[in-house]
Amino acid sequence: MSQSLPEIKHIYQNHHLDSTRWQHYKPREDDIIVATPYKCGTTWTQTIILHLIFQDLQSRSLDTFSPWLDMRLSPLDEIINQLEAQEHRRCIKSHLPLDGIPYFPQVKYVVVGRDARDVFMSMWNHYSNYIPSVYDALNSSPGRVGDSFPDCSEDIRAFWQGWISRGWFDWETEGYPFWSNLYHTQTWWNYRHLPNILLVHYNDLLQNLQGEIRRIADYLNIQISEALLASVADAVKFSSMKQSAEQIVPYTHAIFKGGPQTFINKGTNGRWRDILTEHDLQLYKAAIARELTAECAKWLEKGRLAGG
Repeated sequence: MSQSLPEIKHIYQNHHLDSTRWQHYKPREDDIIVATPYKCGTTWTQTIILHLIFQDLQSRSLDTFSPWLDMRLSPLDEIINQLEAQEHRRCIKSHLPLDGIPYFPQVKYVVVGRDARDVFMSMWNHYSNYIPSVYDALNSSPGRVGDSFPDCSEDIRAFWQGWISRGWFDWETEGYPFWSNLYHTQTWWNYRHLPNILLVHYNDLLQNLQGEIRRIADYLNIQISEALLASVADAVKFSSMKQSAEQIVPYTHAIFKGGPQTFINKGTNGRWRDILTEHDLQLYKAAIARELTAECAKWLEKGRLAGG
């Protein structure tokens, strides 16, 4: 566990990401940054936090209320102006590792972890349902750095073998053709002792949703009554999120076949057991050994409540 403060070591620029956009961000004392690896419960966590901020049960569009700053296709000026105009407590999304995003002691960071095999299954749903215009936008828009974003393979196990064994950036060894998942988690895990970094696990949210919402609220110094806590938990359970998908992620109509109903997909773990072979799982074990400390690996597979 590092005793120094986090520093930027890498610039993340590819078909999706541009970490330099954070140079235009002006932090406020009470800002919240949801800085998760992809497909780990980002939308879930953003929605929970927005309910806590506003102390109500209204479903809000995340692109308006909790924008993804490092997504290079979103016009930077519009995102910055949107954030500057917000008078409520701000919640901003990032998919950057801690070595690629500025660290501000006054900002609260929430990082969500999930078993990489479950992340993979969710990412397959994501990647395999991109509509053709998404590839065009990612690859033809000005400013792209690096190779073009490849079409999704029709073979899920071929995707697995590349994703778990190859990195997009030189300093990564997994995550292709997006960016790292395991490496991302380890960068945040190394600084989990800092008082403004909270690690949350997908399994713990599934196992004890009210308890984890309370834990997030306490960390954010947000008071919530028992009655509202129970109502928020009901509003963010999977069936409710699925029902409210049009309000939460309406913009996904322009990204995925099936739009919001595809994006908010299953909300379950363990589906990889019907897909991955013993050889595939050996690749997983090798990636874990390369990228994670033993303590981080245990937490990422099980979560806090299961003794991870």
